[in-house]
Amino acid sequence: MVRTYAIGDIHGNLDKLQAVHALIAEDRARCGDEGAPVVHIGDLVDRGPDARGVIGYLMAGQARGENWIVLKGNHDRMMSMFLQEHPMVDTQLLIDHNWLHPRLGGVETLASYGVGVPDGIRTYQLHPEARAAVPQTHRDFLEALPAMYQHGEVCFVHAGIRPGVPLTEQTEDDLCWIRQEFHNSNVDHGPLIVHGHTPVDAVTHYGNRVNIDTGAGHGKTLTAVVIEGRDVWRLSPEGRVPAKQGATP
Repeated sequence: MVRTYAIGDIHGNLDKLQAVHALIAEDRARCGDEGAPVVHIGDLVDRGPDARGVIGYLMAGQARGENWIVLKGNHDRMMSMFLQEHPMVDTQLLIDHNWLHPRLGGVETLASYGVGVPDGIRTYQLHPEARAAVPQTHRDFLEALPAMYQHGEVCFVHAGIRPGVPLTEQTEDDLCWIRQEFHNSNVDHGPLIVHGHTPVDAVTHYGNRVNIDTGAGHGKTLTAVVIEGRDVWRLSPEGRVPAKQGATP
């Protein structure tokens, strides 16, 4: 049986990330499996207090040889685009939004690097300080994040996929941003799609997809799951809890 662990949207919550990694270690000990990968579903940054710590933690784990996969979420993409040599705004955003809009959490991320964002400051004034504060290694890490990972019968992405489009032809725009077209589809995508991006109250298995974002970016829990075949369990201090079953709208 192919086993994979996965962690939902982190959003700068290093303490919660460390706690769910501890739950994964406990499950590994119970089942005697040290080799299964751990997939981080994206949205490492924004809203929470320690985006810098989250990126550093994940980079350090990969550097010491942990089998950790880290995917690109829309918030990671927005941060990476802002920190390019010439700052960019993600075209998927509402026309009056950018990464530093109060709803998106970029201000909190820059604060974790020691950069304040005063009211009224303009991008050209802030951008050089932001680029200087975020280490090149962190910028390179974000830039290089993949948007998809497949293991066994499961395909991991941040937001979802566009139904009817082969996995090899999916765009990063959709993998990082899609919502309703994916959520409302009851077609068989082939592999089970495990994603985050849209918070739910509990890990929910819809048959063709599983949503594991339980709202850490909004002050709620960060969840880790274990997947065997197409079966999914939430990890808790008491052990495995079967995923909630949901129906496609």
